[in-house]
Amino acid sequence: MAASELYTKFARVWIPDPEEVWKSAELLKDYKPGDKVLLLHLEEGKDLEYRLDPKTSELPHLRNPDILVGENDLTALSYLHEPAVLHNLRVRFIDSKLIYTYCGIVLVAINPYEQLPIYGEDIINAYSGQNMGDMDPHIFAVAEEAYKQMARDERNQSIIVSGESGAGKTVSAKYAMRYFATVSGSASEANVEEKVLASNPIMESIGNAKTTRNDNSSRFGKYIEIGFDKRYRIIGANMRTYLLEKSRVVFQAEEERNYHIFYQLCASAKLPEFKMLRLGNADSFHYTKQGGSPMIEGVDDAKEMAHTRQACTLLGISESYQMGIFRILAGILHLGNVGFASRDSDSCTIPPKHEPLIIFCDLMGVDYEEMCHWLCHRKLATATETYIKPISKLQATNARDALAKHIYAKLFNWIVGHVNQALHSAVKQHSFIGVLDIYGFETFEINSFEQFCINYANEKLQQQFNMHVFKLEQEEYMKEQIPWTLIDFYDNQPCINLIESKLGILDLLDEECKMPKGTDDTWAQKLYNTHLNKCALFEKPRMSNKAFIIKHFADKVEYQCEGFLEKNKDTVFEEQIKVLKSSKFKMLPELFQDDEKAISPTSATSSGRTPLTRVPVKPTKGRPGQTAKEHKKTVGLQFRNSLHLLMETLNATTPHYVRCIKPNDFKFPFTFDEKRAVQQLRACGVLETIRISAAGFPSRWTYQEFFSRYRVLMKQKDVLGDRKQTCQNVLEKLILDKDKYQFGKTKIFFRAGQVAYLEKLRADKLRAACIRIQKTIRGWLLRKRYLCMQRAAITVQRYVRGYQARCYAKFLRRTKAATTIQKYWRMYVVRRKYKIRRAATIVLQSYLRGYLARNRYRKILREHKAVIIQKRVRGWLARTHYKRTMKAIIYLQCCFRRMMAKRELKKLKIEARSVERYKKLHIGMENKIMQLQRKVDEQNKDYKCLMEKLTNLEGVYNSETEKLRNDVERLQLSEEEAKVATGRVLSLQEEIAKLRKDLEQTRSEKKSIEERADKYKQETEQLVSNLKEENTLLKQEKETLNHLMVEQAKEMTETMERKLVEETKQLELDLNDERLRYQNLLNEFSRLEERYDDLKEEMTLMLNVPKPGHKRTDSTHSSNESEYTFSSEFAETEDIAPRTEEPTEKKVPLDMSLFLKLQKRVTELEQEKQLMQDELDRKEEQVLRSKAKEEERPQIRGAELEYESLKRQELESENKKLKNELNELRKALSEKSAPEVTAPGAPAYRVLMEQLTAVSEELDVRKEEVLILRSQLVSQKEAIQPKDDKNTMTDSTILLEDVQKMKDKGEIAQAYIGLKETNRLLESQLQSQKRSHENEAEALRGEIQSLKEENNRQQQLLAQNLQLPPEARIEASLQHEITRLTNENLYFEELYADDPKKYQSYRISLYKRMIDLMEQLEKQDKTVRKLKKQLKVFAKKIGELEVGQMENISPGQIIDEPIRPVNIPRKEKDFQGMLEYKREDEQKLVKNLILELKPRGVAVNLIPGLPAYILFMCVRHADYLNDDQKVRSLLTSTINSIKKVLKKRGDDFETVSFWLSNTCRFLHCLKQYSGEEGFMKHNTSRQNEHCLTNFDLAEYRQVLSDLAIQIYQQLVRVLENILQPMIVSGMLEHETIQGVSGVKPTGLRKRTSSIADEGTYTLDSILRQLNSFHSVMCQHGMDPELIKQVVKQMFYIVGAITLNNLLLRKDMCSWSKGMQIRYNVSQLEEWLRDKNLMNSGAKETLEPLIQAAQLLQVKKKTDDDAEAICSMCNALTTAQIVKVLNLYTPVNEFEERVSVSFIRTIQVRLRDRKDSPQLLMDAKHIFPVTFPFNPSSLALETIQIPASLGLGFIARV
Repeated sequence: MAASELYTKFARVWIPDPEEVWKSAELLKDYKPGDKVLLLHLEEGKDLEYRLDPKTSELPHLRNPDILVGENDLTALSYLHEPAVLHNLRVRFIDSKLIYTYCGIVLVAINPYEQLPIYGEDIINAYSGQNMGDMDPHIFAVAEEAYKQMARDERNQSIIVSGESGAGKTVSAKYAMRYFATVSGSASEANVEEKVLASNPIMESIGNAKTTRNDNSSRFGKYIEIGFDKRYRIIGANMRTYLLEKSRVVFQAEEERNYHIFYQLCASAKLPEFKMLRLGNADSFHYTKQGGSPMIEGVDDAKEMAHTRQACTLLGISESYQMGIFRILAGILHLGNVGFASRDSDSCTIPPKHEPLIIFCDLMGVDYEEMCHWLCHRKLATATETYIKPISKLQATNARDALAKHIYAKLFNWIVGHVNQALHSAVKQHSFIGVLDIYGFETFEINSFEQFCINYANEKLQQQFNMHVFKLEQEEYMKEQIPWTLIDFYDNQPCINLIESKLGILDLLDEECKMPKGTDDTWAQKLYNTHLNKCALFEKPRMSNKAFIIKHFADKVEYQCEGFLEKNKDTVFEEQIKVLKSSKFKMLPELFQDDEKAISPTSATSSGRTPLTRVPVKPTKGRPGQTAKEHKKTVGLQFRNSLHLLMETLNATTPHYVRCIKPNDFKFPFTFDEKRAVQQLRACGVLETIRISAAGFPSRWTYQEFFSRYRVLMKQKDVLGDRKQTCQNVLEKLILDKDKYQFGKTKIFFRAGQVAYLEKLRADKLRAACIRIQKTIRGWLLRKRYLCMQRAAITVQRYVRGYQARCYAKFLRRTKAATTIQKYWRMYVVRRKYKIRRAATIVLQSYLRGYLARNRYRKILREHKAVIIQKRVRGWLARTHYKRTMKAIIYLQCCFRRMMAKRELKKLKIEARSVERYKKLHIGMENKIMQLQRKVDEQNKDYKCLMEKLTNLEGVYNSETEKLRNDVERLQLSEEEAKVATGRVLSLQEEIAKLRKDLEQTRSEKKSIEERADKYKQETEQLVSNLKEENTLLKQEKETLNHLMVEQAKEMTETMERKLVEETKQLELDLNDERLRYQNLLNEFSRLEERYDDLKEEMTLMLNVPKPGHKRTDSTHSSNESEYTFSSEFAETEDIAPRTEEPTEKKVPLDMSLFLKLQKRVTELEQEKQLMQDELDRKEEQVLRSKAKEEERPQIRGAELEYESLKRQELESENKKLKNELNELRKALSEKSAPEVTAPGAPAYRVLMEQLTAVSEELDVRKEEVLILRSQLVSQKEAIQPKDDKNTMTDSTILLEDVQKMKDKGEIAQAYIGLKETNRLLESQLQSQKRSHENEAEALRGEIQSLKEENNRQQQLLAQNLQLPPEARIEASLQHEITRLTNENLYFEELYADDPKKYQSYRISLYKRMIDLMEQLEKQDKTVRKLKKQLKVFAKKIGELEVGQMENISPGQIIDEPIRPVNIPRKEKDFQGMLEYKREDEQKLVKNLILELKPRGVAVNLIPGLPAYILFMCVRHADYLNDDQKVRSLLTSTINSIKKVLKKRGDDFETVSFWLSNTCRFLHCLKQYSGEEGFMKHNTSRQNEHCLTNFDLAEYRQVLSDLAIQIYQQLVRVLENILQPMIVSGMLEHETIQGVSGVKPTGLRKRTSSIADEGTYTLDSILRQLNSFHSVMCQHGMDPELIKQVVKQMFYIVGAITLNNLLLRKDMCSWSKGMQIRYNVSQLEEWLRDKNLMNSGAKETLEPLIQAAQLLQVKKKTDDDAEAICSMCNALTTAQIVKVLNLYTPVNEFEERVSVSFIRTIQVRLRDRKDSPQLLMDAKHIFPVTFPFNPSSLALETIQIPASLGLGFIARV
């Protein structure tokens, strides 16, 4: 097919553009051969006529299909050319935020100018062990490839990092070294990898500086060799540096800085240790202020200084050497401030006592005068004599700067040497990986010697790169057996020859430097004469005679000749160096001690970059005949030699290339400048790689990939069984030109553009199929829609007609109903009107009649009242007339009588004046006088009486007068008041008049007010109506607000509930974190313990350590013998404890901790031991005395035994009798109850009843114990009968003699004597109890009568208590007693309310009684336990004594003495669920049961957990024997043996699962039978009898729990190692749904074959493996909850690894792959349902993967889609969501890419989400494990020991 056939309408092409370099356009019509113009439509909407070149008629570059845009590998593009490469890089960088892209063997890294979270340890772990082509491009992928090839091919590797300044070379090299340090680790404990990384901050501080292009630009090249041993672990490193830019020390351009170390020193000048350096601000020094930019934004120089010092310390540079370095650097700064004053044109001087020079000399330790002299003078030597010549100010300044540069270069070399020394390893280096961080191609407006050397080095590197690429292409073709044709590629050997060959540029430069009067101009002329017009790569500028042009591989560069010679010489004055060598500062001469050759005695000038070889200094006296060439090697020669050495190193290694690209010159993050990018792509060789690939067969497909992709282009008959033949047949039909493709062994090779053509055919075929499918579907949809509409229309018609009929019927019914309603309504209305009128009439009549009656009544009332008034008035008038008449009559009478009296008076006066009258009057005067005298006397008497009366009357009068006076005054006041009232009346009348006027005025105002009121009323009514409306609205708002409040309250409640749930979850997470931390620490402890064991095995040290102890329970209240035994055991170990304490802490820290806990108990038992020892001695003396007595009386022993036997029988009968009496007494008490309830002796009765019950139970126990003792004594009696009359004595003498011959004779004798004492003790206790019981019975009989009333009330409670078991009976009785005492307390509180003292004494007595009851109860419990334990111990000792005696007595001895038979009731022997073994068989038990046990046989044939049950039954027997040492030894051996098995077979899942299950079962058994109530809830009564009695093994349970955690973590690691190779292949790569995931036409080739194919895993492989894990765990009887946790961990591993690979593989992020993942996850969920594990939490661990798959499938266009994504992907972090969207890649043309704006919308919406910034999930995370208690229903006594276990030496008990 011709390429021109692809230029059809709508085809997209690239056309050149001066601004954007390349611009995309679309053809508006088909191209036909011969057309000179193409009609194009640009993306911005313009149409363009593009004219073809008439000479070449070259068509514009075609654009790749959209599905190929953004590919990981540029060589995978169908069209390989510059615009395709540029566009692909731009899309990946801008749209997808991907900075790494492959270009064949080159990794292109674009500097993002932003920190990205893609360099964490999780990313390193993800790339570790992966193939380079399987993961997205990354610097870690290159580093991993180099590391794997080093290990596989055993060949040294190199990573070449190049690029412009600011492109990110140093950072890339740093991350590569970090990868090696993390993945490989170090072979020693010195942390070499940390030292290698620590060299970076040191070298950056002394070799990096801020430039206009980069804030941290490396101003030197370096090659770091990282050394590895045979196990490929880092052992050391070595650094070589190239071409340090020394000129930066003395000069910086605008906006640039000197080396970082100077600014770090100035920023730290205030530190105490730096005071002696006398530094200041960076602006105060000439060498640091020239650039005018002393600060870097975001960089703290003081902190960087601290980091530098820390790195120096880590690399072994001592504090003294560090201070020496800082002194030299400070001296350089002060040297730069030294100024010169011109004396004349040829000489200069330094001001006297110049402070900068003084400080410089002090810091350097040199003489001030001498240094001052040689800074202003120089020495000239001739053949005969030496001259000292002054120099000018300019020459002095240049000499000063040259000296500063020289010192800095020497210091740089010294630091590099010490760094290499610190990184050097004594271990032999097996291989290395070199990292070359070197400058890229440079071209500036003015290019000098430095740019010439840099570009020369890049020419060499480019040549090496081209040869390597060409070689790889050739190997690929040869491997696939493709015919090899030479590919024309750019060979830059002519350019290299121009520079370095004989008479080349460098050769001519060196020759000119040797000339005495050589100058830059003469050198330029030589260049023109030698190369101009003779070499095509050399040109002369038109406008200059001091420059030349070289055509490099990247571009033409014009070099200015000025300064070449001086920079090539790079000289410094010899005398200044001598002054420095004579320094008192020891470190300074070290910098110059290796100088052996002279310095040219020419004037010093500023130099540029020089290689890091030592600058030789001319000695004072040279050897005769020494040539100039021997004196000095030029900079060019040194650089050429070091470059040749570097190339030799690189050629001896396998190179890996990283090309760093600077996207823009302004350091803007994620901003892409196409012009700058194209320049760098051309310069770094990326486009050359593309060109070489495009010249051959760039697109390469495997046959299977081709078949899967282009199956749609084949017909059914074309598909054959052989995929290769099928592909060949199809290609022959599709592509007629056979030169466009080649068939290899495994791949098909295509020329450029052929894949695009195939894609076009495929797209056309799919488009036609889509059109046909759409046509069919649309027709079907329309027909379906028509039929649906037809059915709907019929249905609608039916319903409408029915509706109309129903409406008509309803109308008729309503009409009839309306008529009836109208009839009744009209009747009702008329009737209601009639009733209203009638009622109104009646009301009116009633009101009218009432009104008339009231009027008539009022008239009568008025008439009646008028008559009364008339009567009263007429009477008053009559009386008034009468009174007036009478008054007139009396007045007339008075007047008349007064007149008559006056007349009589006159008449008497006349008569009195006459004598006759007097005579008449004096007749009888004397008599009359006497009479009068008497009358006078009488009158005197009367007068006196009257006077008295008068006095009295006067008093009365006075009082009455006073009263009257008062009344007068009051009347006067009343009169005045009346006058005032009269005035007031007048005033009131006036006021009334006024008020009348006001009233009239008010009436008028009232009218106006009423009018206004009416108006106001109307307004008010209007306002009220408005207010009502507003009120209605407010009510509605109120209801709305109430509704909102209810909703808010509901929301708040839900929020609180959510918060509560979240807090609960957080607490659970915190708990899980704590568990995880603890289990991680436990894992670390296990690792350290294993390491300790390994070291111990290597050192072959055997340490005897005490085994773990344990604490006892209350069984410490045991017999003297048991305590003595326990103490003696610790006494034996006490001596060795100090010797073994230290190794024990290392070996078995848990055992040691248990041992230390028992130390306190040991010290307590020591005293008891001493007492027991004294008692034993005393008993032994008694035994000896009894022995002597028994020798005298040999026959007494038999009688004693008979007597003891009879005595015990008698005691037994008495016990029975006493028990019967007590039962009868209790029965009598119950039967003789009275209804009364209160009696004074009630508390005593209840206490006695409780005591009687407890004592009766104790008597039962005593009976059993007496029977046991009796049987033991009878057997003892039978064993010691005499043999015959002579020498058959079987008394205690023979017994003791035999006993003393035994090994532990003292102990047996002590046991026997103790038994005897116990018998006596029991006898005395029984007698005392009998007496006390009789006394109590008598007292009880005396109180029966008084207790009848209370007994009747408590009869029911007592009967219930008697039915309870003994343990519950005592507790219940105590509760009843407390209740009764409480009631009694209330009663007595009322009784003694008036007497507090009596009440207090009563309370005290009550408390004492309660305390006595509790003490008595506790004392009885202790006594019972103590006696039981004593009996067990003595029974054991007697059994041993019996065995020993039977061994020493012959059968004849036993037969001769007849013994009276005793009937002893025995029970049939029953197994107790214990296993007995001898202590010497312990190792055999552990070996057969743990070390050599095959899990598979046990799991298939025996009950699950059998080893755990056997071990626990052995522990039970040791506990039953109260053998502390045996328990401790067995448990420790068990734990250590399990650890050994797991260490030996720890990679076998079946073994690890088996012992995890058994360890958990053993732990559950220790809990279930521990005796703790919390673990005994589900036990049967028989299982409760099997509980441990003597030892508390809680601490051993903790040890076993920790061991189970370690086994669980090991199990997780094992299943992870098994599953990990399957996950990616099964979950991501394998097509479970065939045909859904089409292979993209990328031609992606595997970049490495370092890992051979291990077969393809599928999802079925994973499910089969999960089934295998589950079945094994179920067979081993693992707890269901533990199985759920294991399954949850497995699913987490599957989900995490799958998601991590998805996030790092762009080719997996597509819609079809999301469907595949969701299907695979559904299969895993189905597996969970089949196994009934849906509630295990495993499904939730897959939620991030499920959401990632959903994210690949959902729509990603609108804001609603963004909202849905944000709410859906709550299990994914923001970084993961954005990463998936960036990686989303369409597989077909019908899919669309995710737009950048949509991703920005997602980021904005997720801005407030608080989640981890980590991109990948932690696949190594292990959930904290718990072991829920799971009791076993299996009875221990039913367990049988199979013979296959080889445990015949243990016996069931």
